[in-house]
Amino acid sequence: MIELENRLKERIYQGFLVLTRRLSNAQVMAILAIIVGLFAGMGAYIFNTLLHTITHLLTSWTPDDQAQWLFLVYPAIGIILATLFVKYIVKDGISEGVTRVLYAMSRKNSRIAGHNCWTSIVGGATTIGFGGSVGPEAPIVLTGAAIGSNVGKIARLNYKNITLLLCCGAGAAVAAIFKAPITGVVFVLEILMLEITTKSIIPLLLASMTATITSLALQGFSPIIAVSLDEYDMFQVIQIPLFVLLGGFCGLMAYYFTSVNSKVGGFYKSVNKQWRKWLYAGVTLGVLMFIFPPLYGEGHDSFVTLMSGHTEELFNNTLFISLREADWFLIIYLVAIMLFKVIAMATTNAAGGVGGTFAPSLFVGAFAGATLAVVCRVAFGWEVSITSFTLAGMAGVMSGVMKAPLTAIFLIAELSNGYGLFIPLMIVSCISFAVNYSLDRDSIYTKQLRMRGELLTHDKDSSAFVFLRLDELMETDFVRLRESITLGDVVNIISNSRRNIFPVINTDGQLLGIVQLDDLRHDMFNRDKWNRSIMDYMIQPADKILEHEMIQSIMPRFEQANTWMLPVVSKSNRYLGFISKSRILNAYRQALVNVSQAD
Repeated sequence: MIELENRLKERIYQGFLVLTRRLSNAQVMAILAIIVGLFAGMGAYIFNTLLHTITHLLTSWTPDDQAQWLFLVYPAIGIILATLFVKYIVKDGISEGVTRVLYAMSRKNSRIAGHNCWTSIVGGATTIGFGGSVGPEAPIVLTGAAIGSNVGKIARLNYKNITLLLCCGAGAAVAAIFKAPITGVVFVLEILMLEITTKSIIPLLLASMTATITSLALQGFSPIIAVSLDEYDMFQVIQIPLFVLLGGFCGLMAYYFTSVNSKVGGFYKSVNKQWRKWLYAGVTLGVLMFIFPPLYGEGHDSFVTLMSGHTEELFNNTLFISLREADWFLIIYLVAIMLFKVIAMATTNAAGGVGGTFAPSLFVGAFAGATLAVVCRVAFGWEVSITSFTLAGMAGVMSGVMKAPLTAIFLIAELSNGYGLFIPLMIVSCISFAVNYSLDRDSIYTKQLRMRGELLTHDKDSSAFVFLRLDELMETDFVRLRESITLGDVVNIISNSRRNIFPVINTDGQLLGIVQLDDLRHDMFNRDKWNRSIMDYMIQPADKILEHEMIQSIMPRFEQANTWMLPVVSKSNRYLGFISKSRILNAYRQALVNVSQAD
């Protein structure tokens, strides 16, 4: 099977060479970007079709007023199926799609496994279709990025161009799933941090445009959020203070969003047994969705209903239907849904589901904006547009969660055709971003990668360091000395060694110290001293490097220790090798060339 696959790839590559032999590199990349956009658009269509099919099959057979009882079991079943699919069929991680794309760019030379072209679609549709409270964008972004990466691999492109096609695929996927071509481009520039050049922006535009056209042709031209803005909904200067207040509120909600997501994820990581994760998640999601049905699935219908002003419909099939006319309870209900949505989303992902945070952040933002609008009406008698505040809130929370204000602004404008709200969208997004950034500078996607030193940025110097791995640069061809040997033994060893430093280890392989050739020179030619223990010449290294440390943190240690060579040890002090400053610098220069190369 593998041999057949390799032969097929070889045939495709040979045909690709024949078809493009008279084209320039820029023309080839433009053609490949269109191909990636086409496949990403088709992938988004397949994902949506599969998702809606699963949802319809699960909910169409029971009356609407009884569907609430199904929420007790459906989410748990979806998570179990997704987990088993990943464990026994995929046998590779497919959750946290955007984070995996960033990781592939920094640690895997932008190479993503071929199975990601379809496995994320299946896992994501299963999770969300059964009611998992997550969004579709992370699976489809990983799918689009995988398509771009694998097209680049088949065409045997270098790292720079494979990365470009990967970004084209990710942007095209966003453009297709939301029918928002500008958002797809801005998403790549803000979140994947692709460098903006003429050679990169044209393929990116072509891929997003192609994916959007494909999506429109297959799914229709209606906007994702079908709302119409009248004169009452338009921006008014007198409302600026309220939008400023909403921006601050959204910034705090974004911090709550990322903090709770991290804590819930940490809790589930501490649970050793998978069946316990299923049990905890099943009970949590079942109870939450039984009490608050709007939490079921991605929640698209709920926030569309909300922004349309039909808040009473949120109480349908709930335990609180008799209170739907009470304004004070409406505020409590909106706040509860907003807070519990984050817990439901984090639980779904942490327990083994496959989904993203785009849609949940939009959901939380919609309820944040609506809450402020309802408070203004109930507490102060101010008639403000729930539609405009809901849309602005969506942009605000998303801006803070993803640290991407431009993506949030353009996404809401394109989703709703609400271009007349650009000013409030900008106000809320910028203030939310500023508030949230003051509390946590990392987005929900980048926190773990930055802590591990695996995050690419627009800074080429920092990005070059990301590609360097300690285990790849560490040198291990040093002669190890036992604590029992003598100077005379070392003299014989030196005659066959090209190194001038020797680690001294005990019987357990732990590093006791080092011996330097310069410290032996005075006595090594005096045979009368050859019986001396090598421990008499041993010194402690100026510093020790722990395995898996980030290269960025190692470099300053050389300066502080005033040395060019440091030993690498495990946490238990077991000797592993040496790392040299010169080797890091040479590798850094090569990585910088690879990051900067254009062809």
